[in-house]
Amino acid sequence: MRNLYAFVVITMLSWIGHASAQDIVLGLSKQEIGITAFFDGSEILVFGALKHQSEESSEGDLDVVVTIASPRTPVTVRRKDKRFGIWVNVDALEVDLAPSFYAVATTRPFEQVVSNASDLWHQISVRQLIRAVSGPLAIENPEDFTEALVRVRESDGLYQTLSGAVTLQDQTLFSTSVSLPANLVEGTYTARIFLMRDGDVISQHQTAIDVRKVGIERWLYNLAHQRPVVYGLLSLAIAIFAGWAAAAVFRMVRG
Repeated sequence: MRNLYAFVVITMLSWIGHASAQDIVLGLSKQEIGITAFFDGSEILVFGALKHQSEESSEGDLDVVVTIASPRTPVTVRRKDKRFGIWVNVDALEVDLAPSFYAVATTRPFEQVVSNASDLWHQISVRQLIRAVSGPLAIENPEDFTEALVRVRESDGLYQTLSGAVTLQDQTLFSTSVSLPANLVEGTYTARIFLMRDGDVISQHQTAIDVRKVGIERWLYNLAHQRPVVYGLLSLAIAIFAGWAAAAVFRMVRG
């Protein structure tokens, strides 16, 4: 399968005209993901090639960084403390924008591939991606809230740092795979590919991945949001029927 992807990339290279000194040809194993009741995650293979326009442009070793991010939304992070023997929320801070899922894969350890300046400018690491926060001025150490958010989502597999997961062959062909969890949020996900040299971004490419509910899940989702009254009545009817059916079966078993 990977040889097939490499053949596709090489074929794509023959179609590209002159552009920048370093061109990125990108392919994805899938650009649409359907979420059903039995969806238990997915895997996306990201593959591509680098086209060198001149001998000078190919001097020096290159690195490739691949990121996949869900849409960013506001997130409220709360801090709990023990008061009078009870754990209660004492502080809250709203992260302006944070992805529910984010993965970054690199050819080498992240710190060796991406400089601080490039990370700040292009927002490659997840901590730069969710850097902006807002909250009461009385809150001390607001960065602790974002660190806690990153820590929790890393433990849940929603934030992934995949050092050394990108394979780069002959400074031309690259590939990596990213596992997507079962609890994906709907939306248009963004895949970004950065071509790096000495920690600096010398070229980049971006494409979209569509994640949507399909089948009956899509129908129920639309019904709940577009016709909430009908959805509520349908849910009530199903609950009544399920209760009646359970009672009937129980009477049959006892009889």
